[in-house]
Amino acid sequence: MDNRINEIRKIIRALRVSMREAEAIMHEQINRDEDCSFVAGEVMKMRTVMSGLVRERAALGDTDPIVVASLFVPRRRPMPSRVSVEKRRLVPPREAVRA
Repeated sequence: MDNRINEIRKIIRALRVSMREAEAIMHEQINRDEDCSFVAGEVMKMRTVMSGLVRERAALGDTDPIVVASLFVPRRRPMPSRVSVEKRRLVPPREAVRA
């Protein structure tokens, strides 16, 4: 049983890395306004496989976290922090103020 748990953990690690790479490709395609339906479908298939592996792993009693050291580096720069905008007040027209 221990061998099966180790095998599942290896597959999950590899699947996570593949999913991150596929998601990065999909985001690049989205940014270029290209069709990403094929890659999105593949990511959904990987998630289905991952779900089954996680269920099997839990049934075998393995609850230890699986750490994935990925060499994946995001290509986009981090988004700048949001600048708070003051609430604008509506001011009545000048003519209405004088009357």
